Amino acid sequence: MSHMIRPTGVENILGDEELIVSKTDLKGRIIYANDIFFRMAKYSYTELIGAPHSLIRHPDMPRCVFKLLWDTLQSKREIFAYVVNLAKDGSHYWVFAHVTPTFDDRGNIVGYHSNRRKPDRAQIECIKPVYKALSEEEGRYANAKEGMRAGFDMMLGLLKQKGVAYDEFVLSL
Repeated sequence: MSHMIRPTGVENILGDEELIVSKTDLKGRIIYANDIFFRMAKYSYTELIGAPHSLIRHPDMPRCVFKLLWDTLQSKREIFAYVVNLAKDGSHYWVFAHVTPTFDDRGNIVGYHSNRRKPDRAQIECIKPVYKALSEEEGRYANAKEGMRAGFDMMLGLLKQKGVAYDEFVLSL
């Protein structure tokens, strides 16, 4: 559905003390969302619960970042990421996300949990040109999977050039 929504360029700002919380199943479908998530995403309960989390994916958000996110989660590790989301009305909002796998008592992943808070404006301004470059690289390819792979390789190259792991890079902004 988000692919049909056109970004308006209007930014909504998460409050300093607000926290967006959601839980998804193994397929990334939303099974829980707090009131702040509903307010920021501008979807109703029936529209959001059961929908894929990608419903709020902003077209400016590089797909390779989500590949990294899913690869990390499936390896049973947590991840932090800056994400720009697209609300139902076309507005957007930036978050600093902390996503973790949820385990059963046997250590199997049974879902995912995400807390998102307001990032500092300086952090957003640091990540925007990186995301723009990654998105442009992805867009050079007619095949979306090839584009995502190229963006992912570019991201790994940037990290190698800086001499840091992804987590170090994100937490250093």
